Amino acid sequence: MDGPLWIDTHAPDLDEIRQTDARDRLRRAVDEPMNLVVQGPPGAGKTAATRALARESHADPESDLIEINVADFFGRTKKEIRTDPRFEGFLQGRSRMAKRDMINRVLTESASYAPMSGEYKTVLLDNAESIREDFQQALRRVMEKHHRTTQFVIATRQPSKLIAPIRSRCFPIRLRAPTTDETIDVLETICDREDVEYDADGLEFVASAAGGDLRRAILAAQTTAVEGGEITMTTAYETLGEVGEDDAIREALAAAREGDLKDARGTLDDLLDEGGYDGPGLLRETLRVARAGSAYGGDDLARLHTLAGEADLALTEGLDDRLHLTHLLAAWAAGRTDLHAAFHEPDPAGAEP
Repeated sequence: MDGPLWIDTHAPDLDEIRQTDARDRLRRAVDEPMNLVVQGPPGAGKTAATRALARESHADPESDLIEINVADFFGRTKKEIRTDPRFEGFLQGRSRMAKRDMINRVLTESASYAPMSGEYKTVLLDNAESIREDFQQALRRVMEKHHRTTQFVIATRQPSKLIAPIRSRCFPIRLRAPTTDETIDVLETICDREDVEYDADGLEFVASAAGGDLRRAILAAQTTAVEGGEITMTTAYETLGEVGEDDAIREALAAAREGDLKDARGTLDDLLDEGGYDGPGLLRETLRVARAGSAYGGDDLARLHTLAGEADLALTEGLDDRLHLTHLLAAWAAGRTDLHAAFHEPDPAGAEP
């Protein structure tokens, strides 16, 4: 997609956050800087809300908002961390440093630098449910040491994964998934600013297909506008049928039923890595595609939904997305109704549970 993304161009200001309780609590944090836990499901606007807070709080938000995605550390090798332009200045000459020490150094150095404007800066730790407990203990010590000059915002879909000492030092801000009407309102505002033609049915289709993921809805609306020239029911349906990766999901389902779990897992990996899905989002799309097709009978679909319920619980607990989705397909193809039993058998794709 050429041109700037709408999620960046039309990032909300603090007053444009439509969830009143969250907006009021963020507004309070402007006047009384405090550590925050911003919690909510994927696509609810946690990162966008933090950026809006930083723009309101700092005269130079580009310099005084430091964003660290936890996946930048825990999902990467030491070499990838050391050569990342954002971190290499902190890690020069420290090639033998353990990964945990590298992470601690980047965090400590980020927190210790003086703010460029005002009296404090903001450090955003995104996707914080992936932070190991030992690193959380180190984070707690950094928060205590630099509490006068650094505000920490911890964004997570699962605050229960945070240790009690961190939760007790942070003011909670809850963002729920936006309703379809709220999503339509956002899309309508953006389309008016972009001078894009639209109708009510087109916006409702885009908003409903996003399933409460505002980020996904905005990207889908932009793709539809670029590909179709307008956002109507027809252009949205034609465009999002391709964007939604329905064919790839159908291929994964078919491969699983044929016993080719290696191919099924490869497709899942592609969708998670390149398709922009998280585990719960891909699970929802898999069920939608299975229901929409005619390849599977009622018993098959009933078992798939039963297994999906168990997988959804495991995914919300922050466990491995790929592993649980692979076991879901394996259990479904084998005629099982119990995902727990399948999960404790050896992974058919070669991974250990």
